[in-house]
Amino acid sequence: MKKRFLSVVALFFAAVLGGNSAFCQDWPNLERYREANGVLLQQPAPKERVVFMGNSITDNWFKFHPEFFNENNFVGRGISGQTTPQMLVRFRQDVVALSPKYVVILAGTNDIAGNTGYSSLEMIMDNLKSMCDIAKANKIKPVLCSVLPAYRYSWKKSVRPDELIPQLNELIKAYAKENKITYVDFFTPLVDNSPENRNGLPKKYSPDGVHPNMDGYAIMEEIILEVLK
Repeated sequence: MKKRFLSVVALFFAAVLGGNSAFCQDWPNLERYREANGVLLQQPAPKERVVFMGNSITDNWFKFHPEFFNENNFVGRGISGQTTPQMLVRFRQDVVALSPKYVVILAGTNDIAGNTGYSSLEMIMDNLKSMCDIAKANKIKPVLCSVLPAYRYSWKKSVRPDELIPQLNELIKAYAKENKITYVDFFTPLVDNSPENRNGLPKKYSPDGVHPNMDGYAIMEEIILEVLK
């Protein structure tokens, strides 16, 4: 009887620890920037460091134009595919620990797509608010960005980002105004209002309707530099 009990216990722990990836994987991907953060903290800190927190749009931004980041003391901390709860988990490691003057938060589109499960607009806002609260508690000025336009997601065609993103942006804008937080509108200068791509990213700014190309990033760069100057 005792041997049978021990066998059942052993099988249980094997299933939980070995078979269930949720217990094993680095869900917020803390490993992604851990080493880079350590290297950065060993260097002399600039007076006005700015950290960009986000998803693939921020991740690709640095990959496409690293000079823009390096020349302006900007630090890219975007991770492809991430949602706001994942960013919230890594916010202290990838933002607070770097002691920036500003954190530019560009997030929410993957939440709408359901990358980590269903998220209501209120749930997304709760995570954005929490990131702002943590930033302000550590004397970091948050900068909230509108979510970029998207008509459809190629990986989640049942979702209607053309309807949900404008709604989320209104919530972000209202929260920023109420709490005296800088709001950056990337949506308006990038949006395509043609009937076949309503509230989407035009082809001249994006190859897939979600991620900007260099022309799209050029517009974003001009806007963010004006805000942070």
